[in-house]
Amino acid sequence: MKVLDLVQSRRDIFSVQEDATVHEVARYLREHQVRSVGVVDAAGQLSGVISHSDISNKVAAENKCPAWMHVSEIMSTGLVIVRPEMALDECLRLMEKHSVFHLLVVEESGRYLGMISVADLLEVIASDHKARADMFESFLFPQR
Repeated sequence: MKVLDLVQSRRDIFSVQEDATVHEVARYLREHQVRSVGVVDAAGQLSGVISHSDISNKVAAENKCPAWMHVSEIMSTGLVIVRPEMALDECLRLMEKHSVFHLLVVEESGRYLGMISVADLLEVIASDHKARADMFESFLFPQR
C-alpha cells in the first residue's frame, strides 16, 4: 500500500496560512480536533507545521500573547516529507529514523496533500496482518 492510498480516502486536508495568528491556529486545532496541521504560504506550498506542543512550549510557557504572534514565528520548519508514491512500510522506517510521529505528504510540484501519523500506519499494518492471519487460518482449517 502507498501513501496516496491512505491520503486519498480523506475528505479534509487540515492546514493553516502562515500569516494566521497563533490564537487562530489554536482555535482551528480545537475545532477540528487535531494535534497538528501543515502551514502553507500564499501559493499553497508547505512551509512548516504547527502543533499543540509548539503553542504550549513557544507561546504559553514563555508568557507571550497568541493574538499578536503569527504562526510563521513559531512553526517547525525542519520537515520530514514523503511523496504520495512511497510505500507505507518505508514511512514507518522514516518515522523511526527521525523520531517523529507524523509525516507531511507533498507532491513533486510542492502541493501539500496532508499528513499521516504513526497511528494511521499501525492501523493499516494491523489490518493487513489480520487479513493474512484470517487467510492462513482458512487455508489450514477449511470449513466443511
